Amino acid sequence: MTSERRKRINRLKKMIIWTVLFMILIPTAGCIVLGIRLHYANNSVKTMKGQIAFLERALQDSIDAADRVEALLEINEGIWRESRAEADTESPEEAEEVFGGDVETAGEGLVNDTEAEEVRKVYLTFDDGPSVNTEELLDILAEYDVKATFFVTGKDKEKYADTYRRIVEEGHTLGMHSYSHEYSTIYASLESFQKDIELLRDFLYNETGVVSNFYRFPGGSSNQVSKTDIHEMIDYLDAMGISYFDWNVSSGDASSVPVGSDQIVNRVMEQLPSRQVAVVLMHDASNKGSTLEALPKLIEEIQKMEKTEILPITEETMLIQHALSEKEP
Repeated sequence: MTSERRKRINRLKKMIIWTVLFMILIPTAGCIVLGIRLHYANNSVKTMKGQIAFLERALQDSIDAADRVEALLEINEGIWRESRAEADTESPEEAEEVFGGDVETAGEGLVNDTEAEEVRKVYLTFDDGPSVNTEELLDILAEYDVKATFFVTGKDKEKYADTYRRIVEEGHTLGMHSYSHEYSTIYASLESFQKDIELLRDFLYNETGVVSNFYRFPGGSSNQVSKTDIHEMIDYLDAMGISYFDWNVSSGDASSVPVGSDQIVNRVMEQLPSRQVAVVLMHDASNKGSTLEALPKLIEEIQKMEKTEILPITEETMLIQHALSEKEP
């Protein structure tokens, strides 16, 4: 065999060997790659299944919470109706225990209980103020001769001293919405909650001469951020003679997504027909221009409703609460 032929044979052998190696290595590498991808895919599927399960639980919790709130509101309304019916048949002394305050004043609301039951009561409430919009809100309310409820904070107290006084002087109800509105501070402990209320209550009394007996929890009594048992705070409010109010009609102006004035009006008006007693949640803040713009039209639409009146919250207002004290049935 010549050397040239031997070289050709060797080259052919090498080509065959490399071809065989490639035929083995390429599928093997492909299998490895596919195996790795399959592994990541399985992990992704597990992660997605976990996320789906979490979202399903969260959705169910949300639905359950909404059902609980709705049930509590119905219980509150039933209790309120029963108390009114009982007071209508009780002696003046017993009626005073139910309604508080002057017996004659309480009796005025019971002259014709059937007629009173037919009147829809709407309470416009504004959280988070005072703000740069408050004076204009008050101007609009004055123009329509409507009284509302302002759940205020103590922020920028020097700047808005005259505004707090104007709220009271024009016949609106002055409620408390925490001094700082800082959830992490207010709800850190029962002691922090007490200190915050005492600070705001004293400040409002010094500025207006009014002792506020109404409170709205920042985030509502059904909030999920409090580190303190909400029932401990409710019991403290009860001990202090302070009534807390949530809401059963939301304007939607607290959304992180900006809403227009028409949306606010439409949302409230869609909910009102199903409420004999409606506590409407709105906000008084510098970035709530849509709320300010919506207020005149909203008042006009409510005033068009038959047997409907707009009132400020008082001691006689039916309690709208998302959470009941553990002492309650």
